[in-house]
Amino acid sequence: MCKAEKFLYHRKLWEMKVKYLGDSSKIEKFKNSLVSRSRMSLWMIRAMTILLLWSCFVHLVALGEMWGPRLLKGWPSCFNHHDFPMAAAEMTSLPIKIAFPPKRIYQNNGYLMVSCNGGLNQMRAAICDMVTIARYMNVTLIVPELDKTSFWNDPSEFKDIFDVDHFISSLRDEVRILKELPPRLKRRVRLGMYHTMPPISWSNMSYYQDQILPLLKKHKVVHLNKTDTRLANNELPVEIQKLRCRANFNGLRFTPKIEELGRRVVKILREKGPFLVLHLRYEMDMLAFSGCSHGCNRYEEEELTRMRYAYPWWKEKVIDSELKRKEGLCPLTPEETALTLSALGIDRNVQIYIAAGEIYGGKRRLKALTDVFPNVVRKETLLDSSDLSFCQNHSSQMAALDYLISLESDIFVPTYYGNMAKVVEGHRRFLGFKKTIELNRKFLVKLIDEYYEGLLSWEVFSSTVKAFHSTRMGGPKRRLVIPNRPKEEDYFYANPYECLQLLHENNGNSLEETI
Repeated sequence: MCKAEKFLYHRKLWEMKVKYLGDSSKIEKFKNSLVSRSRMSLWMIRAMTILLLWSCFVHLVALGEMWGPRLLKGWPSCFNHHDFPMAAAEMTSLPIKIAFPPKRIYQNNGYLMVSCNGGLNQMRAAICDMVTIARYMNVTLIVPELDKTSFWNDPSEFKDIFDVDHFISSLRDEVRILKELPPRLKRRVRLGMYHTMPPISWSNMSYYQDQILPLLKKHKVVHLNKTDTRLANNELPVEIQKLRCRANFNGLRFTPKIEELGRRVVKILREKGPFLVLHLRYEMDMLAFSGCSHGCNRYEEEELTRMRYAYPWWKEKVIDSELKRKEGLCPLTPEETALTLSALGIDRNVQIYIAAGEIYGGKRRLKALTDVFPNVVRKETLLDSSDLSFCQNHSSQMAALDYLISLESDIFVPTYYGNMAKVVEGHRRFLGFKKTIELNRKFLVKLIDEYYEGLLSWEVFSSTVKAFHSTRMGGPKRRLVIPNRPKEEDYFYANPYECLQLLHENNGNSLEETI
């Protein structure tokens, strides 16, 4: 008997048994329920199929919009400004939501661990370099470890400052990034079965291909224990330079908590009109390290000297403060800053946000600035102490907040050309050549001294300062290249012009016209 006949036979037998029991009405109900359930199942299958197809279609459209221009335009590893939904001139530092790219598939040559050194912006640039180096060696990068032993003694981890998930996902089409080593490799590291070393500063990619990659293939895990300025400024392929930009401007995003606080401060400032951010690098550690004590009393000079000798890794101990100042190697004092801003024609009623730590000498030294510019504010005066509680005693998180506010300001003025000044300047160029006044301290202190000595009238002093700085406003220009002297070249992150060509065109200036 075939299966169909068996099925019909057993079904008939079952119906006869039920009928014998006097319950034939239940059979009809059961049949109807079977038909109803079959129809319901068929409807659900059709609905789920339609939803699945629609979801696939939406994802394909999104990917097509994001990656289509890249394929058509031959973009190797960086995004173009016209891929964003707003004009370059209207670009903002606040994050733009984008779909994450598909993962890049490649043969992994090993795992790269890095320990960053220095302050926030020194580490920020180093992280971008390490992303680029890892990508071009085809290795897996472990989320970098931040410096916890520097002068600032900040215990912050990467995830406390940067959005680590965004960092990993937004760059996954270029390099594989993991939060930590796989378990088997963790055990190897605990047993000391890895290679650790500081790479050579200002190296090109051939150094990493020829010297570091063989070590990775041999040891599987390499730890680079210093990361600042380990990649050259110039003479690198454009694809490498653009990936450094992409890591910096797209991959590194601060945590939502820091970004939200930054937006709140900017909103408070904007409600009262335009504002200028002054990176007044007149903090105790800066003065002690540099030996700059101009304007300090005898007690303060002695205090700064004691601090300099207290840190053995600050190698320079005996310093001629006045000579260093005349060479332009000291940050401007609050008094010099007030005079310079006035000479530049800055409106005395403009809001001045001070992006810095505690100013050495406190209100007494700031009085020269606040007497001329009464609307001087800080994050501590704009926010409640409870708002800043999460980042108190965390200098890098405080610096991240200042970084965001600096990007959004109408004018950015650093009084010392340190890492924050350089990296913010480069980011503001990327955001549409926002005005950044690059003060020439050597020129200024000479002029200021002549003015105080009565050798220059105010009109001559002011017009000279304005004329000299008219071409130092953060506009398009090429980096200064000095072969075999990389420390004296213009810093890549202060002027990443390889990533800014579209902005040059939108501003109507060619690089050649501005050199």
